[in-house]
Amino acid sequence: MTKITELYKNDLSLMPQEGTVAAIMWADPVMLPPYSRVNEAIERLRQVGLPQTSMNSCYVVAEDYTLLGLLSLRDLLLTRGGAKVEDIMTRPFVTVQPGDDQELAAQLMEQYDLLELPVVDEDNHLTGVVTADDAMGVLQEEATEDMEVMAAMTPSEQPYLETPVWKVFTSRIPWLLLLMLSAAFTGGIIAHFEDALAAQVALTAFIPMLMDTGGNCGSQSSVTVIRGLSLGQIRFADWYRVLWKELWVGVLCALALSVVNFLRLLLVSQVGLPVAMVVSATLSLTVILSKLVGAALPILAKRMGFDPAVMASPLITTLVDALSLVAYFWLATEMLGL
Repeated sequence: MTKITELYKNDLSLMPQEGTVAAIMWADPVMLPPYSRVNEAIERLRQVGLPQTSMNSCYVVAEDYTLLGLLSLRDLLLTRGGAKVEDIMTRPFVTVQPGDDQELAAQLMEQYDLLELPVVDEDNHLTGVVTADDAMGVLQEEATEDMEVMAAMTPSEQPYLETPVWKVFTSRIPWLLLLMLSAAFTGGIIAHFEDALAAQVALTAFIPMLMDTGGNCGSQSSVTVIRGLSLGQIRFADWYRVLWKELWVGVLCALALSVVNFLRLLLVSQVGLPVAMVVSATLSLTVILSKLVGAALPILAKRMGFDPAVMASPLITTLVDALSLVAYFWLATEMLGL
């Protein structure tokens, strides 16, 4: 155990880098030679113990530290003492390397329901182990980072109460400036159709409802897709399946929302039939477009090498607002003859 730790520390190419598996792994797992007996392995455990209480496996390695298999504490206790370790060990079906992204390790552990994940180099030499506690910490950090980005904030590793006011300000103001300037584009669309609004003032009252519904629908899709991307359940090659699924989800949501809204406009708001048709038709189109945009942007961001969360609710909402307004005024112009 000591030698592998020294090898790790003395090899500059394996020095831990932030965000990599090497930064979170334990470099001194319990190792056993394949020819040792079960009773000898148990005695060794009594002498050296486990580096972490969350570890429950021993690793069978050759003399050059090539990983041959692993042996759980349960198997050790339930096997007769004279049995050889190599006869009862199991071969790990998944491993990671020190330079891999630590989020990948956490995803693999969650996907395969692992309590430990061996870390090997290019020659399959055991260099460490990632435990479930380490993976949980990684997933928590990534979830916090995604939430901050989706809320239009630059991620911070400091606790909120310990973060200076100026740092909080600088983490928020760039996003707020970007969203404010992008909202000017929305205002330009409204100004372009000023004559249509003047001819049919009632149309103005439904703009907030259309924009909010579109933003909500886009956020629902983006959160679902971002989660799938972070867990490795969705890849870029699945884009057409994702968009096809969100298209049909959007159609069903559009039908339900537009029918309820159409009846509300006629029975409660008591607007004219043409206006109710325009608003409901726009609502249907907005919902479908929002679902597609909310699903497509995170996948495209991932493909381009950006964090998918960057394309989440703030940016999606701004884009959907513009699309819904264009659709609204275009339908109003065509259907109402404005």
